[in-house]
Amino acid sequence: MDICEKIAYIKGLTEGLDLDTESKEGKILAAVIDLLGDITEEICDIEDACDDMSEQLDAVDEDLSSVEELLYDDCEDGCDCDCGCADEGLDEVECTACHDTVYLDEDMLDDEGIDCPNCGTHLEFDFDCDCDCEDCCAEEEEN
Repeated sequence: MDICEKIAYIKGLTEGLDLDTESKEGKILAAVIDLLGDITEEICDIEDACDDMSEQLDAVDEDLSSVEELLYDDCEDGCDCDCGCADEGLDEVECTACHDTVYLDEDMLDDEGIDCPNCGTHLEFDFDCDCDCEDCCAEEEEN
């Protein structure tokens, strides 16, 4: 028996008892039962809203999973490795001076260095593919 059913049962019991609602005790008991009914109704509404929100969240989670599969798929050129060397996304480095994370695209990697946008320190880097797959690494070496 859930909380909604319990309060309905208690209301039924009090109606069956034929309480005198004009007496002090009867007034208090009737007010407490009405208050419990109101609280129970609010709780039931909140539970219904939570159930609806949970269903919506599940739907968003499924949609997000579909988007993640599209965005984070394996290398586009048939490479099955998970190294990320053929991804067209951003790479990140940490500034040695301010420890801020700097995101780099492919053009920035070709420049072999940039200035940190946070502190201005010149950052140099050499991007080498260190995976064992031949397809994407050979392609990186050609470029």
